[in-house]
This record gives sequence, C-alpha cells and structure tokens, in this order.
Amino acid sequence: MFADDPKTLVSTDWLAVHLNDPDLRVLDASYCPPGIGRDAKAEYDGAHIPGARFFDIDEISDQRSVLPHMAPPVEKFIGQMRTMGIGDGHQVVVYDSAGLFSAARVWWLFRLMGKEDIAVLDGGFPKWRAEGREVEDRTPILRERNMTVQYQAHLVKDVTQVAEALKLGDWQIIDARSPARFHGTEPEVRPGLCAGHIPGSLNVHYATLLNADGTMKRGDDLRAAFTAGGVDLDRRTITTCGSGVTATILMLGLTILGNQQVSLYDGSWAEWGQSAEWGQSKEASC
Repeated sequence: MFADDPKTLVSTDWLAVHLNDPDLRVLDASYCPPGIGRDAKAEYDGAHIPGARFFDIDEISDQRSVLPHMAPPVEKFIGQMRTMGIGDGHQVVVYDSAGLFSAARVWWLFRLMGKEDIAVLDGGFPKWRAEGREVEDRTPILRERNMTVQYQAHLVKDVTQVAEALKLGDWQIIDARSPARFHGTEPEVRPGLCAGHIPGSLNVHYATLLNADGTMKRGDDLRAAFTAGGVDLDRRTITTCGSGVTATILMLGLTILGNQQVSLYDGSWAEWGQSAEWGQSKEASC
C-alpha cells in the first residue's frame, strides 16, 4: 500500500474520508477524444462524485490557438476558477471517467499556474463506482472564490524550445502515444497529421504506467515502465503525445519517482505533425 500524496495521487479511500472537508474541491475532468462518440459533459450530468465540478478541457483553454486545448492565458484560468468556486487555500482532487487519463492534464495545468495542492484520484471514477461509493447528478452550488497564481514557465515547452532541445541534446523527449502511432504504422486520430514521431524521442506508452484497474503503478513497477523505454529517470525530460493530454500521465509518473525537471510540450504531435512538409521541416519521422 502506498501513501496518499495530496500533491500527486490520492486513493478513493482518502477522498471518501475527506469528501466533506470545507476546503476540498473535486473536479471531473473527463475528456472524450475525437471520434469515440461520447459526451463527457453529458456523462458528468448523469452521475459524478458528490460535489464535483465539471472541468471542460476544451473550454478552459487558449481559444486563440488553432491547436486543441492549449493551456489558457493566466487571466482566463483565474476567471474560470473563480466562477467555479475554486480559490486560494483549496485542496483540489481531479478525476476522470477513464481511470487515469485526462485528469493528469488538469493536475499539470494547476501546477503550471503555481497551485500545488492538487492530486489526481487514483483509478478515477471507474474505481469509485466499482467500490459502490455515492454518486449524484446534481450540479453543486458555486460561490466565487479569489485565486492568485504564479505562472511556472519551466513546466511547458513550445515547438521552438523542443527543436532547440533536439539540436543541443540536453533534454530527453518521451512520447506517450501507442507504439503503432509512434512508429507511424497506425493513422493519427486528427486529420491532416503525418505519421511518426519527433526524431530522437523515446516511446513510453502511457498505458504501461497503469495497472489493470486504471490505477498508477508505483515503486519498482513504475520505474520499470520507464526504463523499458530507455528513459533515464534523472535527466531533464520533455513529455509529448498527441495533443498534450496523456503526456501529463508520464509527467505525473516521473514526478512521483522524484524527477522535478519535467516539462510538457503542449502542442505535441497536433503541432509537430501538422503535415508532412511541416514535420519534415522539423525533422519528424514522417
């Protein structure tokens, strides 16, 4: 049994004990990738953990960008959190309907804004429901709260910084997509993207970090998932994926293992692989 950590992962037991704490806020950050025919908000409306607010990853993003769900401007994040009743002094727990998928994206986003009192619910909503715990379909009453942020620029990289890291070789880059997508033998889920990966990047499919019940592996099992992909757990690392969602699972795992030098390439393959011409100009394996 591993200890709960309100800055990384907490168990369903922990959440059940603290669910009614006055300074606890629970977020449902479920996200349905393109083409699967599900509506995350509708599923939240049907059932969610009591008191949970819905965090819309697509809505709480930089709407000026043509790329999917890029990190929002600081002002937008503050405004959205204020409206959702989330502010300074709150402990936040975020979960999703897959077990451990998009919740890690919101964990990273809060940390990007300098808010470290946030944890992912290990096993997410599936584990909560499998244990017969209470759910509801009511939207909580929201009261605005003040939030201050301290933007942590080192936690995010743009395409220019990733290209520079490749040139200098001073960061390792880990791709969380499936081996088939990484090697270009399976088409991308978004149209207009070439197949392949950032040259020199390593492949650690995010699913290899998870147990069969959707919880995250720990200890030697978690280390082994990274080392099997050739990852040096002590090196500075940039994580990437299709659109900056599952890459944050790698970031969460590395943080649990003690690596505090991990950044997210927010544009990920949605930016790097926009077309064969673009990808080749960035030396992608297309």
